[in-house]
Amino acid sequence: MTGARTPWPGAPFDTEPPRDAAPLATVQPLPQAPAVTWEEDGRLALLLEDAVAASDAPDVVFAVTRHGRRTLRSGGTAPPPNLPREDLRYEIGSATKAFTGLLLTHLVDSGRLTGGEPALGLLGPGRDTGGAPVTLAHLMTHTSGLPALPRDFYLRAMPAWHTNPYARYPAARVVDAFLRHRPRHRPGTRWHYSNFGVAVLGHALAPALGADWEDLLTEHVLRPLRLRGTALRARGPHLDAVGHTKDGTGTLPAFDAGGFTAAGAVRATPHDLLTFLEAHLDPGGSPLAGALSAVRTPVLRRGLGHRHVHTVAWFRHPTSAGGPMYFHSGATLGQQAFLGFRPDTGTAVAALCTRRFRAGDPFAAAAYALLAEG
Repeated sequence: MTGARTPWPGAPFDTEPPRDAAPLATVQPLPQAPAVTWEEDGRLALLLEDAVAASDAPDVVFAVTRHGRRTLRSGGTAPPPNLPREDLRYEIGSATKAFTGLLLTHLVDSGRLTGGEPALGLLGPGRDTGGAPVTLAHLMTHTSGLPALPRDFYLRAMPAWHTNPYARYPAARVVDAFLRHRPRHRPGTRWHYSNFGVAVLGHALAPALGADWEDLLTEHVLRPLRLRGTALRARGPHLDAVGHTKDGTGTLPAFDAGGFTAAGAVRATPHDLLTFLEAHLDPGGSPLAGALSAVRTPVLRRGLGHRHVHTVAWFRHPTSAGGPMYFHSGATLGQQAFLGFRPDTGTAVAALCTRRFRAGDPFAAAAYALLAEG
């Protein structure tokens, strides 16, 4: 199987829009801004400074790379931390799924998996998988029929809802909830954004390959791409940015993904995130070249007129001029992140801030508009 082919189901799905109901959920950005090139207008520095100020968060970093040239702007309402903001590791929440999607695509591209393995057969040995099982591909592309979160998640998480709700739902519970779940729809027929599904995928990799998601991600993605500033758990405020409440005044503990690691555990420096995005812009020569090319390929379309396009790892939107843009955003209780890239202009944006998402939040919209304009 070559990198030019995608192993994922490609039929369009007409579904309802996603209804993300938890802190890991993707933040939906505003429509793109009119296309104005930075070279023509000379506004990149001003745009970045305005985006940092508008984000109104204790710590903010907007990082841009274009044809390998990086520009970073940082700031915030809090006093500068001991380590420069651009060197801290930030929680990226659901943008972790871009890493997990690349991992699974590489495992398929390298022949270790097919993507069609039934998750029930891996996590519940001896169980009848039936004629239409939920596969690893279904879990990654949000077409498994699983809800956003397990049915009993809220009851378990409520005592820690404002501090660390996911920590109260460990891996064993995620797997057990999947084994007990009875899908309402045939897998592969409807799209519904699911932290639950991607979490199950992460746990299904261990029985399939003899190594857990963390070890597989480290071996097959982090090391080959030399992402030394990326980790899967916090090591303290000397290295990790500290999350804050909506008003930016109260601090929050480091995010613990519990059993949802594959859906939201990654934390990384802005420079590492740019390195990750630059690999997508120029896959050639990378040890992950096949997978990096494959994750650009649309695998499903949904919504009215099939306007919403998805790849294995990214949301894909058109721009008003030129080629498409690929992006994924995310949020934990106290931090937000946006990752995106445009192959047509050789541009990528990584934006991070340490404040909990609030209604009408300008952060993700500013990052989205910056990428659309670039």
